[in-house]
Amino acid sequence: MNWITNYVRPRINSLFSRREVPENLWTKCPECGTMLFHRELADNLNVCSNCDHHLPITPRERFNGLFDGGVFVEVKVPDPVADPLNFRDQKKYPERMKAAQKTTGEKEAMLVAEGEIGRTPIIAAAQDFSFMAGSMGMYVGNAIIAAAERAVKLKRPLVLFSAAGGARMQEGILSLMQMPRTTVAVEMLKEAGLPYIVVLTHPTTGGVTASYAMLGDVQIAEPNALICFAGPRVIEQTIREKLPEGFQRAEYLLEHGMLDRVTNRLKLREELVSILRMMTGLPAPVMGELPPPGDTEPAKAQPSQEKSA
Repeated sequence: MNWITNYVRPRINSLFSRREVPENLWTKCPECGTMLFHRELADNLNVCSNCDHHLPITPRERFNGLFDGGVFVEVKVPDPVADPLNFRDQKKYPERMKAAQKTTGEKEAMLVAEGEIGRTPIIAAAQDFSFMAGSMGMYVGNAIIAAAERAVKLKRPLVLFSAAGGARMQEGILSLMQMPRTTVAVEMLKEAGLPYIVVLTHPTTGGVTASYAMLGDVQIAEPNALICFAGPRVIEQTIREKLPEGFQRAEYLLEHGMLDRVTNRLKLREELVSILRMMTGLPAPVMGELPPPGDTEPAKAQPSQEKSA
């Protein structure tokens, strides 16, 4: 055995061989086709720097850009029964759940957190469309109730980011029961006199729009988000007519009085701070990027500009 050929040469080649570039360093914008570097895209909150198209963003990424200094504390959500109907299609329901958890790194389709934005204390809840299409199951219902109860306890506004394909079919009627449950949770906020702001993102459909997603005191949407109960294709097949251009998109709904605002994701935090402070009677908002609460340094004394006589 030639140890130089079998060991030394492969070892040298491995040291000097060109390393392959990971495939996930670049993302192609589905709207304009621009190749976006992953760090620049993340810094831009997953908004295309060329055409302003809003790419999907996870709740954790959204919260990192929303809360002051990216600091927030997760609110505990009670766990529901794992598989109440013993549902199975091509796969068992628990297997689908494990696959979604492995893919997303999250426990379920909604994340609830508390923190400050612009030094304004809030409770926030966000759906993760990458987790089984953000479907509304018992956990999502529990999450919204937990968010509302926490908001009432701390006397804070609740901001909810919706993104869902509708109710979760694997939980059947139990998933549909989350519609009245979450409606009651929203009513708790109204009785406590606390603001409830909904930010509808792409897509928000099905039973979600028939319950908590359309009950906000202020309804905001991201640009070009699909917001509907039944999708445009289903409607076209039912009425056998061509729908208007942009039907059920955020801009169309704003024009027809269903929304209060359509706001770019990059400007959303600033707008939320202004609205929340106005609704809660707080002083003028603190804008710009802020450090985490409690990390602010005392202002240094400035030298006097007056000259001694």
